[in-house]
Amino acid sequence: MEVVIVPDAAAGGELIAEAMAQLLGHRPDALLGVATGSTPLPVYQALTAKVRAGAVDASRARIAQLDEYVGLPAEHPESYRSVLRREVLEPLGIGAEAFLGPDGAAEDVRAACRAYDAELARAGGVDLQLLGIGTDGHIGFNEPCSSLASRTRIKTLTERTRVDNARFFGGDIAQVPHHVITQGIGTILEARHLVLLATGEGKADAVAATVEGPVAAVCPASALQLHPHATVVVDEAAASKLKFADYFRHTFANKPDWQGI
Repeated sequence: MEVVIVPDAAAGGELIAEAMAQLLGHRPDALLGVATGSTPLPVYQALTAKVRAGAVDASRARIAQLDEYVGLPAEHPESYRSVLRREVLEPLGIGAEAFLGPDGAAEDVRAACRAYDAELARAGGVDLQLLGIGTDGHIGFNEPCSSLASRTRIKTLTERTRVDNARFFGGDIAQVPHHVITQGIGTILEARHLVLLATGEGKADAVAATVEGPVAAVCPASALQLHPHATVVVDEAAASKLKFADYFRHTFANKPDWQGI
């Protein structure tokens, strides 16, 4: 995998947004996989700025969801579908008809999981999947010891995650769902380009395990080592535990400009 060390989150967002813009330049209807949370916001903000400046046309782009709460109606303000509408679709001028996501309110959740994997396949697969990473190395809601071959499925949230997410539900943990639908690691690995963004010292151990550690289910993100086109973009703080940081800086500084990430 390629590791790119940037000065800060804004620089990482700009770098990834430029990669998305280049993709949309030669494939206007590209399927972009997106994640929720605070980490990817600089990417969406930078891409939105490019759209508003006329530097890229995202009107034909399609958006694929990484995960979703189980039991929340799609119109609930804290469903991830609603969050992505506010943070991605509306700013980029993309209509709801171009959005692909699992049905978290389905009566048969297992069938909804299978249906979403099938929908991604019918759409031609994800062209670029943006990922964040947890301090324990999880991607999506694939917690440590998740199968590296897993498909889209239902997962139970840890109590820590529910406590952390209660702030989005007025501080009331009782309103936070116990379960989510998440793309499995095997599903994620089918995207043509994986881009993981990590910022802050709190992610340093997880980044080091992902990049320089063994491929192991205890660090789900380490599965990116198996992908033919995986890019890990980290700020200086998140890169602080990397043994080969100087090598990564050297290779990126001497990369041909046309190659991109």
